[in-house]
Amino acid sequence: MVSPKPRTLVFARDDRWVGPLCEGLDKLGWRTVTARGLAAALAALEDLGIEAAVVDFSDDAAAGFTGAARLKAAYAPRRLPVLGLGEPNTSGEAGPFDLIMRPPVHPAQAALRLESLSRAAVTEEEFDLRAQTLAERGKRLDPPILDEGPLQVLTVGEPAPKFLALSHALRACGAKTTGAFTAYTAFDYLHERPFDAVVLWAGEAHGEALSIAAGMRRNTRLFHIPTMLFLHADSEVGPGEIFDRGVTDVATGETPEEETARRVVALARTYRREAAIRKALDRARASGLMDAATGLFTRDLFASHLARLSTAMHARHRSLSVAVLRIADGAELALMRSEGWLDRAIPQIGSMIGRLVRSEDTVARLAPDVFALAFPAAGQEAARAAAERIAAVIACTAFDAGEGRTPFTVNFDVGVAELERGEPAARALERAGAKAAQRRAS
Repeated sequence: MVSPKPRTLVFARDDRWVGPLCEGLDKLGWRTVTARGLAAALAALEDLGIEAAVVDFSDDAAAGFTGAARLKAAYAPRRLPVLGLGEPNTSGEAGPFDLIMRPPVHPAQAALRLESLSRAAVTEEEFDLRAQTLAERGKRLDPPILDEGPLQVLTVGEPAPKFLALSHALRACGAKTTGAFTAYTAFDYLHERPFDAVVLWAGEAHGEALSIAAGMRRNTRLFHIPTMLFLHADSEVGPGEIFDRGVTDVATGETPEEETARRVVALARTYRREAAIRKALDRARASGLMDAATGLFTRDLFASHLARLSTAMHARHRSLSVAVLRIADGAELALMRSEGWLDRAIPQIGSMIGRLVRSEDTVARLAPDVFALAFPAAGQEAARAAAERIAAVIACTAFDAGEGRTPFTVNFDVGVAELERGEPAARALERAGAKAAQRRAS
């Protein structure tokens, strides 16, 4: 769904590189507004709900770096992700840019990177807000502890010359690579030890690589690991097919291996940072404030945090959506409930929901069989897609019903609402709950 308002500030002197890029981003939901000068760019940040910026410094690196730094400073205390278009320097230093890509850049690639970078910014903001919520109740949320060891990258595919060259470039960037030739070996590695990114070589046929990406998205533990698909230059696979299968970014044989390696490393660093924040947030479960069975927010704690989140999102011109997931009734489930098997499954269900959401999302248990989710910087359609995906994953999970009996499954009635201007967060949550109730009634 195309956003009705600008989300991306494009700072460029001309349309040579950004013209086609803006056209593509507009179609992909990252609607753009272009500024030719720094004053106009700063004014756009002040007046519009900008989520990310693209700065073209291909003709003037010094002005581009200075402009990016000024934009970031003007956006504070919010965090502004900035994607740079230009020639990366030999040292690999990105300066004020979160990522640098050599133009021309495919709009689908840029959209994915903007999505990832903006998510990282919202995650950082959410950590600060959640720390404030816990501090109100006398609990300290310790800062994330970032693993300083080499980034771990799994490369999957046949040892073709271009793919081997990419592996060498990754190691030159300081990453440690592990090679897997088949999907079976790849998943063995993924289940045995942690990785920060996965690179999939499409080879002569891209089907297996896309199947690996899709398989990772169906696994709650592997869901968030970024995947880079490395294509032949003459590959005919379309962006829609690639990104619908869960691929995070794409490179081709025409892209210099050094640039592809830098993009993989940027993905891996973002993921490692998010993983560190997720672990820090998980430590809040030991605060004594969380729901004892699931480790999720309690009803009262969620209400307090949602009010704070609503205030912050309004001040930062960001959207905020909420969802209610209510366990659906049914004859089989009524029996499982009466015999206590549903109660035994609730901790696993809550844990699955907590793993399936983004690290910046907040999950609460409102009632014995009702869960609530808050999605910062997400509109209603994005929140609905996320909530329904979570419900679908859990619906495919079999829960124990006792020895000699067929395991049972759990379905959800889902309701989603986006906060309207001036609306209390509690009212939006009520609207989401009412929609879930309507689903139950129908």
